[in-house]
Amino acid sequence: MPLPPAPKERHKPSRESQRGLDWFIFFLADVQTGFGPFIAVYLTTQKWTQVEIGFVLSIGGIIGLLGQMPGGAVVDAARSERLVAGLAVATIGCAALAYALWPIFPVVTAAAILHALASCVLGPAIAAISLGLVGPFAIGERLGRNARFASLGNGSAAALMGACGYLLSSQSVFFVTFFLAIPTLLALARIRGQEINVAQAHGALSEDGETTAADREATSVLHLLRQRPLLIFAGGVLLFQLANAAMLPLMAGVVTTRSAQWAPVLIAACIIVPQAIVALTSPSVGRKAQAWGRRPLLLLAFAALVIRGLLFAVVRDPYVLVLVQVFDGITAAVLSVMVPLIVADVAYGSGHFNLAQGIVGTATGIGASLSTVLAGYISDVFGSSIAFIGLAGIATLGLTVIWTFMPETRRVELQE
Repeated sequence: MPLPPAPKERHKPSRESQRGLDWFIFFLADVQTGFGPFIAVYLTTQKWTQVEIGFVLSIGGIIGLLGQMPGGAVVDAARSERLVAGLAVATIGCAALAYALWPIFPVVTAAAILHALASCVLGPAIAAISLGLVGPFAIGERLGRNARFASLGNGSAAALMGACGYLLSSQSVFFVTFFLAIPTLLALARIRGQEINVAQAHGALSEDGETTAADREATSVLHLLRQRPLLIFAGGVLLFQLANAAMLPLMAGVVTTRSAQWAPVLIAACIIVPQAIVALTSPSVGRKAQAWGRRPLLLLAFAALVIRGLLFAVVRDPYVLVLVQVFDGITAAVLSVMVPLIVADVAYGSGHFNLAQGIVGTATGIGASLSTVLAGYISDVFGSSIAFIGLAGIATLGLTVIWTFMPETRRVELQE
């Protein structure tokens, strides 16, 4: 496809803004870790039934799925991504406090809804701030740094909150989450608002407001929705998540049946290994994406997922299964960078970068939601090995789609 020229002047963000974004992502990962599995544990101690817990978790998941595209559109419409992100963090902090202080059904349901809505704008807001700070030609390495600090935040928060839950109470996890929102907001404040190019953050080319009819066509939502690479990529991501989301839960069940005593330790190791690989390799992925292009790394991620599924199907030793999680680290490191990077490529010049993120996010949610149901059914009827082979087959289909139809989206900066 024809590529627009690079801007004549390249603004380099300050070290303070870069570091502010690093620590904002780190602490935000800490805050988000306070939800998820800890909710089920805490509500169980409050004498909630499994039906009530399932309802709260499901409503949060449904709103999180349906809110992806509206969340992206909200960020595109905003004039300050920092303000949107700050309000979302404050909302999540208040939701955590509500869980801790008033664990009654109406309050917890409202808190789950608010948390889901806030999360729908946080992902696009982080990507928008990143793009607005460094620009489209340096976004790959920046996204790699984002993934590294998110991974470090997830790991440290899991350890901290697990210790608090064990030594104090499951309720303490939500107080910790609330207090972690404070350094998150302080880190966000370190990002200098004047260094964020608002138009660039939305994937637009300029901020002057002067648009021709051709410009208006190029920046319309319908034009974005007709972008073939975006639709192909969204379809590929859906297949990826359809294959990927159920693998770890399914494998956890297999490990528990084969080695019940060591299952918690082994499952924890299966989570830590990929996080460590993401933290170590994500910045390199961002640099290689600019040097090699997007397609080779995207194909590598799908191929690693295929291999992981096949190995899960044949490996019997639960300790070796932990080593197989190295392939999960590879896919996580690549996809955490490639998803917003390829969306930024495709949406460049449209002014709807964050809406495009919402489209791919919706595909991600649909694939992940269907994955556990599909894999669970196949495992119950035909056994776990067949289920893993089936998931590997879906990953192979995704690999074929990307190999056959997905074009290279990397833009090369033009020389003057």
